[in-house]
Amino acid sequence: MIQPLNNAPTLLVVDDRPENIDMLVGILRPEFRVKAALSGEQALKIAAISPHPDLILLDIMMPGLDGYETIELLKSDPRTSHIPVIFVTAKSEVGDEERGFALGAVDYITKPLSPPIVLARVRTHLALHDQNRVLEQKVIQRTEELNATRLQIIRRLGRAAEFKDNETGMHVIRMSHYSRIIAEGIGMPENWTRLLFEAAPMHDVGKIGIPDRILLKPGKLDAEEWELMKKHAQFGADIIGEDGSELLQMARIIAATHHEKWNGSGYPAGLKGRNIPLEGRIVAIADVFDALTTERPYKKAWSVERAIELIQSESGSHFDPTLVTAFCDALETILEIKYQFAEEDIPGPASVDATTELPH
Repeated sequence: MIQPLNNAPTLLVVDDRPENIDMLVGILRPEFRVKAALSGEQALKIAAISPHPDLILLDIMMPGLDGYETIELLKSDPRTSHIPVIFVTAKSEVGDEERGFALGAVDYITKPLSPPIVLARVRTHLALHDQNRVLEQKVIQRTEELNATRLQIIRRLGRAAEFKDNETGMHVIRMSHYSRIIAEGIGMPENWTRLLFEAAPMHDVGKIGIPDRILLKPGKLDAEEWELMKKHAQFGADIIGEDGSELLQMARIIAATHHEKWNGSGYPAGLKGRNIPLEGRIVAIADVFDALTTERPYKKAWSVERAIELIQSESGSHFDPTLVTAFCDALETILEIKYQFAEEDIPGPASVDATTELPH
């Protein structure tokens, strides 16, 4: 007997009558690798084991689990839901076929079996299944490429603002990672955390609207300059605008609220406590920590120890206490990010004292 190649597709034949299985195996084995099951229960066990069958030929009338019940369980299991199922049965009424297709079958082969028809149907559905898998992989690959492009565009938009007071723009990368780590620390869902990570780089895009004479001033801002500086939060929200995208919605919230303070003394709206959106509260910590520990035109870099002391001292006034705890608990990971995406050494204004002013 001719044996199929090792890389030939694997078929699972399910029928409670051994003579029917022998007939199908005789038709299929020269071209395919064939496994057999004498019941729906046994078929479920075989199908769930990796490597999974490439296609299942399933009888309907069986004791115990019949074919309809078996396919329902196959399609409800993520491990086997993708496997195409062809019903092989003497039941050829239109109602029977409708029920089978509704449950997820891809075809019907009626008994008595015709070998050419069996082979033709199996080949066709294996080819279709392969095409679908290729298309799915292309869609996944393209989606990943689009997401990567989107993230790069977002980071570059954030860096467009950061270039005005941070030459390398690494700030937006570090603080977005810090934000993600804090969100993970409080158990936020993966999808929400990913959105936060992607939206955070746009937090200061409103700085585009602030004159360089203010952003680059080597010292404390006067009252008039400070009032103009505070407008960058609303500028950012206006630049991002209203949009149906979840990502841009979150980015707008972050831009508008990351300078609000837990005690209500922040800007631009003076929100307090949990009235400040969670994403704004998270980014507030990530942004301040990174700004404190990197050099800016108006200040030298603070030490990590001093920055942590300030954040802890501002817990309950500037920052959400729960988030401060999550940040401190994840400090080891935070510092790994800090050093992984460190700034290149950029000379700063030696005459400016680090105590002059906190980050804008």
